[in-house]
Amino acid sequence: MMRHFTVHHDGVTIPVSRGGRGRPLVLCPGLSSTQAELHELIELLRRDHDVVTFDLRGHGLASPAVRYSFDAFLSDLVAVMAELGRLDLPSPPVLVGYSLGADLAVHYASECPDAVAELVLIDGANPLPEPFITEADLPEFRALREDPATRQEAERARGTARQVLLTARDLHDLDLEIDVVRSEILDRYQKIDHPIRMIMSTAIAGRSGEGRAPRHNQLWRAGIERLVRERPHIATSWLDADHRLVLTHAPQIAQLIRSAPGPVGQATS
Repeated sequence: MMRHFTVHHDGVTIPVSRGGRGRPLVLCPGLSSTQAELHELIELLRRDHDVVTFDLRGHGLASPAVRYSFDAFLSDLVAVMAELGRLDLPSPPVLVGYSLGADLAVHYASECPDAVAELVLIDGANPLPEPFITEADLPEFRALREDPATRQEAERARGTARQVLLTARDLHDLDLEIDVVRSEILDRYQKIDHPIRMIMSTAIAGRSGEGRAPRHNQLWRAGIERLVRERPHIATSWLDADHRLVLTHAPQIAQLIRSAPGPVGQATS
C-alpha cells in the first residue's frame, strides 16, 4: 500500500511517498531528479524495503521556493527525516542519496548520526581533490544548462511529476556551489561511523575521448580513491555508466543496495 503525505517547512511543501515492506530506507533524489524519474529504482527497492522518498523544493510535485541552495535542500531532507522520527519507524533507515542527494545524506548523517543506520551514496558526495568546474569548463557547463533541447524537455515536463522549476541560472549556480561543498566534504566523512557504500559511474561525463570528459572522469575516480585512502572501510562499486546510472542501471543498483556490505575497502566493477 502506498501512502502519500506532505511536509511543510521554510515556506515550501515537500511531497513524501512511502511504500513497500522490510527494512526502512529513505531515498533522497539529486539535482534535477524527481521521485517520478526514479520510479523504476524505487519500485525495485520496495520489494524488500519500506521505502520513503520525496521531491526536493522546486522539483516534481514540491512547491517552488524563493531560494535554492545546498543548505536549503539540506533543510528539506532534515524536515522529512524529522517527520519520519514522529512515525515510529522500527529502526533507523538506510539513507540512500543520488548525486546531490548523496552530498545531502553525508551532511545529514554527520550531524544526526543516531537517525540513520547506513549510507548508500550513488554518484555523488565525492571529495574531489580539485574543482570539477574550472574556468575552462564554465562555457561548457553554461551551454549545457542553457541547451535548447534541455529547455524543451523542461517545458514538456512542466506541470507534471517530473518538472524542475529551477532556472538555468539556478542550476549553474548550484553546480558551482556543489563543487565547493565537495572540496570540504572529507571532514564530514570523518564524523560518520556507520557503514558507507558508494555506487559510482565510471564515465560521469560520458565516454568521449575528447574535450573535458576525460579529465572529469579521471577526477571523479581520483576523488573516490582519495576517500578510500582516508576511510578504507568504505565499500565501492563502479558501474560502467554515465551519471544517468539510476535510470540505465536501476536493477544493478537495487541489487547492490539490498546486498550486504562487502569486505573492508572492497571495490567492484
